[in-house]
Amino acid sequence: MRALVPPNHSVTMRTRPLASSSLESTSSSPRLPMRMALWLLDSQRLGQTKSVKRIAGRMLKQPALEGVVEAQSRLGRLLCHDCDSQRDRRIGFELLRQAARAGDRQAQLELGQLYCQGQHRELSKARHWLEQAAAQGSTEASRILLLLPAKR
Repeated sequence: MRALVPPNHSVTMRTRPLASSSLESTSSSPRLPMRMALWLLDSQRLGQTKSVKRIAGRMLKQPALEGVVEAQSRLGRLLCHDCDSQRDRRIGFELLRQAARAGDRQAQLELGQLYCQGQHRELSKARHWLEQAAAQGSTEASRILLLLPAKR
């Protein structure tokens, strides 16, 4: 979104900027943006549109930077699958790696799948992350492990 006022001009407004709104500053809802982003992404109708994914990604950015594992996992998946930029995909991959190391089952599964594919193809790493996800009960990870070639 472009600023309506050039950056070198100041404008006095009666409302506070969104980042310091009373909703975000209350102690009872410090993760409201993250919860809203997850709700948007999980919505059957809304979660499939690019604009909603972009908004949700922006809402997940700060919690992910603060080390919130679920935000890292969801933003990582979003960046890896829905961004055209190589830079964004690299950032997404790193966020997934951080979330997987922290024990997030979905991030472990996703990272294992990415290591099975093209650019990141490293089957030993794929096997490691898929085994981690399977140990936490991921049936999808168990299924993929059966399809991988045997260890040498």
